Amino acid sequence: MSTFIKGSLLLIVASFIGECVEFVMNMVLAKELGERGLGLYMSILPTVFLIVLLASFELPISISKFIAEKDAKFHRSMLKSAVHLTIITTVFFMIVFILLMPYLTMFHDYHPLFKWLVLLLIPLISFSAIARGFFMGKHQMGKIALANLLRKIVQLGLLVFLFQLFHFDSQTSILIAFFTFVGSEIVIFLYLIHMFYIQYQQLKGRPASFISGKEVRKNLISVSIPTTSIRVFHSLTHAVQPFLIKAALLNAGVSATVATEQFGLLAGVAMTIGFFPGFIAHSLLIVLIPTVSKAYAQRDMNRLQQLLRQVMSFTLLYGVPVVFVFYFFAEPLTNLFLHSATAAGYLQVLLPYFLLHFFIIPLQAYLIGLGLMKDAFLHNIWSSIIAFGLIYLLGSMSQFQMDGVIIGMNTGTVLITLMHYMTICKKIGVSYYSLRREVKQV
Repeated sequence: MSTFIKGSLLLIVASFIGECVEFVMNMVLAKELGERGLGLYMSILPTVFLIVLLASFELPISISKFIAEKDAKFHRSMLKSAVHLTIITTVFFMIVFILLMPYLTMFHDYHPLFKWLVLLLIPLISFSAIARGFFMGKHQMGKIALANLLRKIVQLGLLVFLFQLFHFDSQTSILIAFFTFVGSEIVIFLYLIHMFYIQYQQLKGRPASFISGKEVRKNLISVSIPTTSIRVFHSLTHAVQPFLIKAALLNAGVSATVATEQFGLLAGVAMTIGFFPGFIAHSLLIVLIPTVSKAYAQRDMNRLQQLLRQVMSFTLLYGVPVVFVFYFFAEPLTNLFLHSATAAGYLQVLLPYFLLHFFIIPLQAYLIGLGLMKDAFLHNIWSSIIAFGLIYLLGSMSQFQMDGVIIGMNTGTVLITLMHYMTICKKIGVSYYSLRREVKQV
């Protein structure tokens, strides 16, 4: 069995168990925090995740790509430069966050210690990113899988232990819930840094060659900036999308209350169910980036074509049965959340959106591995412009309303999938239809 397949399966199994643990964890949070507390907790998480994203600077991706492409003799020199870069970026983000603290109004409804826990997350995430990138680049997916699973198990354990042992008021309960998240990150940080230190000591005993810090920083930043931009762009579009959809429905004559309810069914029920199998695509992403990077660095076009065929085939293999299940069992699945025929209808007409997203995530990883980060970013921009335009235009029409919104969402997903796929095929010189090489790579 190839390293790619073994790594993918390992991450998929660990991610599935992690998703199950998170489901239980959300049940505990709902019980302990109540409706208002859970709403406040979930409302602040996107902001926290954006800060975490900026702190990581997408170093796991850029470091894994560098490790996969370069000979092992350069790894020790590269890691030293990566640590220096991480120290600089971490200190910068921590200073900026401290200076902005008094003006961050979104934290005013939370315990005063909440923002200091967020500050603690910055160095934890930043330095863990170095170890993650190294293990990804070396194809040691077992350590990544264990870290991802351990985080959720530790968080669930802390949640159950603290809330069973003590009783807190509403504001403190939210703080404690977030503390369990930070606590799990501390455990993961210690585990990853310990394993990284062991491997770094082993590197010291092997032949090494020097590579300038300037070259390392240039390589890492050339990947980190565009990939971070893609993630930030996703965060911003996801933040804007709810307001755009509600505005379109209001223009169509739907009342504010009904518009909010319809969006709740769309995002809270249909999309929650539809994106559940996405952990498989994210597992493929983690393995694909270093695998494609290494093959492309070696100009192994046969390997690149084989990887693309494997990714497309495997995604079809699980994606098609999944959407069939969603279509025929839409009502029983949505009834697990709410008894609503409308939510079941949304799930069924969003099936192209979900299926193509299972392709988009590994295809984007493939683009990053090929060094086409700029193309991936532009594809996201163009597809979002088209999707948002159609969402507002069709959603504002009284004869379409939410159906028009969903048409816009499906269209944007079709567009970005085709752009990703055609760009990859052109780059590695394969036919769009057969995925076989038909032109000579220059």
